[in-house]
Amino acid sequence: MSGFEDIESVYMGRRIHWRRTLVDKVALAHPQTPFISRCETHMKPSGIVRAWVEACNRADAEALAGFYADDAVNHQVANEPVVGRMAIHKMFAEEFARAEMCGIVERIFEIDDWAILEWRDPLGLRGCGFFQVLDDKIVFQRGYWDKLSFLRLHGLPIPDRL
Repeated sequence: MSGFEDIESVYMGRRIHWRRTLVDKVALAHPQTPFISRCETHMKPSGIVRAWVEACNRADAEALAGFYADDAVNHQVANEPVVGRMAIHKMFAEEFARAEMCGIVERIFEIDDWAILEWRDPLGLRGCGFFQVLDDKIVFQRGYWDKLSFLRLHGLPIPDRL
């Protein structure tokens, strides 16, 4: 016997992981005996990405930055990688100042600590993002979308070199 059992449940969209020990089982059978139970709460990567999309659609750079680990990397393939929560915050603030953006979730896939987002916007742009989530924080994000189409759709200047 391992001495504990894992119990998973969902409460208000959050995955709750209980590790009930043998002591807990005995305590449940004998309520007069004091015991300690450990509970860890974690959001699934797909839940974090859904909340991320909501913050993005509000153009809330502060909330978006809060989803990232201190040393996270956000690499939109059309741009250079952005490293660190503060730099990611700055990137979002600058992007929201340039254009009004809205993402419509088409699909979110999840495997282990990764969530994959397929999205579109009301103007016809499509893209996808890969998010690695550890301890409820995005540690790595990779995004694929057409920068030239984005600039044209939003009436933004097109640089000589993309």
